[in-house]
Amino acid sequence: MTGPTPAHAQAPTPTPTPTPFTVAAPSRANGSTVARLVAPAFARHDLRAAKSGRRLGTTTSWSAQPQALLVLEGATFEGQDWVKVLLPTRPNGSTGWVPRDRVALGRSRYWITVRLRTRRVTVYRDGKRVRSFRAVIGARATPTPLGLAAIYERNRQPNPRVFVGPWVLSLTSLSNVLESYGGGPGRVAIHGRSGASLRDPLGSARSHGCMRVNNRDVRWLATRVPAGTPVHVRR
Repeated sequence: MTGPTPAHAQAPTPTPTPTPFTVAAPSRANGSTVARLVAPAFARHDLRAAKSGRRLGTTTSWSAQPQALLVLEGATFEGQDWVKVLLPTRPNGSTGWVPRDRVALGRSRYWITVRLRTRRVTVYRDGKRVRSFRAVIGARATPTPLGLAAIYERNRQPNPRVFVGPWVLSLTSLSNVLESYGGGPGRVAIHGRSGASLRDPLGSARSHGCMRVNNRDVRWLATRVPAGTPVHVRR
């Protein structure tokens, strides 16, 4: 006769499976969901790995602006709702799961596409093209990183006549070549052009990875496009 199964031989408890809940994925047609951190949070790389991830504060790393990150999807795990956000860190495209109760969700109606082949920035609102302008893109040795990024910070310059013009719209993406630049971690940005930067004509590939546009265009972006707006860089 077979006796009871020893406790150590019992089947392990299955790992809970995350259940998706409705958070619209970012798209050119419908815009995107943006998560503003209202309390510090630990962003898990994987929902099942509680200790693998990174800490996020409520403000950005450079100029301490409210931290608002692009939401990619949502899930319920072990009775708690989570949102998956695009992180402003290396490697580009890194993501993390943040508890839903640590963020305030909002929307951006905008989508920005950067085409490196044509060296053009195009802005969409509710799926309709509203603005398109030429840019200086990364040189061959310091290329503009490809892939999905988002607006991370919007920094108005005290002196609009400096190299970067009146505004710098920093992205979540960072250079794949430069570990540091200009006192920062090599973060890529869309910014204006003044002074010496005017020597590089629009449509050229001569930057350190940033996208330089006319000052009137970067002003237009800075006054309309919120942090967390997707920026898709394509060939």
